[in-house]
Amino acid sequence: MVKLKDPWLIGTSHRVLALFLLLALLVSFGVLGYMLIESYTFLEALYMTVITLATVGFTEVRPLDQGGRIFTIILILMGVGFLTYSLIYFSQLLFDPNLVELIRRRRLKKQLEQFKDHYIICGYGQMGQIIVQELTNNNLPVVVIDSDGSMVIRFREKGILHLIADATEEENLLAAGILKAKGLVAVVNKDTDNVFIVLTARDLNKDLRILARAGSTSSQKRLMTAGADRVVSPFATGAHRIAQNILRPTVTDLLDLALSTEGLELSMEEIAIPPDAELVGKELMYSGIRSQYNLIVVAIKRSDGAMIYNPASQEIVEAGDILIAIGPHANLLNFSREIQGAIE
Repeated sequence: MVKLKDPWLIGTSHRVLALFLLLALLVSFGVLGYMLIESYTFLEALYMTVITLATVGFTEVRPLDQGGRIFTIILILMGVGFLTYSLIYFSQLLFDPNLVELIRRRRLKKQLEQFKDHYIICGYGQMGQIIVQELTNNNLPVVVIDSDGSMVIRFREKGILHLIADATEEENLLAAGILKAKGLVAVVNKDTDNVFIVLTARDLNKDLRILARAGSTSSQKRLMTAGADRVVSPFATGAHRIAQNILRPTVTDLLDLALSTEGLELSMEEIAIPPDAELVGKELMYSGIRSQYNLIVVAIKRSDGAMIYNPASQEIVEAGDILIAIGPHANLLNFSREIQGAIE
């Protein structure tokens, strides 16, 4: 985990160090003064200096002469001034919002160190908020990076792990746990920033699944070249969706219901088939997917990337396949748990 630079922490450390240095100089001044004025030994002078600065009122080593009394008065005034200033400074420090923020960041750092297989969302605009909501609804761990400090309250209210930082900086991606992350989504407002984020993320983690937002066709090409696995253009997608609602309103309504987290009575899900699943090697008609779980397999993605749409009932299920199934949400969840463990 990269340690982020904190100007406030650096400045506070310097001031605290200066206070300790001033205390050391004050003690040295007192010891030297008693040794020269009263001819005390070092230990006697140190004892007198400590009880004078602490104002505890213990007995003097031996009676002071006039010069010693004047020096003691000066030392007391200096000690009281130093103590008063120190108490005021440390009292203000305890209530400093920056200290609270530092403690919060340290706690966040510990949480991030325990994270793995999470998704990093770069940008918390309109797209970022929807993405985070969808992922959290499906119990997927999420870390958001956004440079807008005004979002802090919203993040805290929703319990979202976040970094108020620039996602284009390598150290901030490392702080978000990119080396252990499962995926990254670049949806900041500027296409150039998204390209830079993708480049940096791909360089840091070759196995990371990266999705990005593009505002133009040229940006889509740059993002794919930079290393994005998938690129989405919200304008093109939105326009296509509107056209489909005009041409095929019933179909789009069905897809909306299947893909929405609110339409729990009907869902569409992709389910990976592990090598040890009982249905490996069986034909779809004998797999029990339809008869036991009331699910319809609309497509199969083979391990080599080949897609089989509307597979026949005689199609054999192979290890590593990804089944695209549609049906009741609870049935999909039960089927997934049965063959590979819970997906939510």
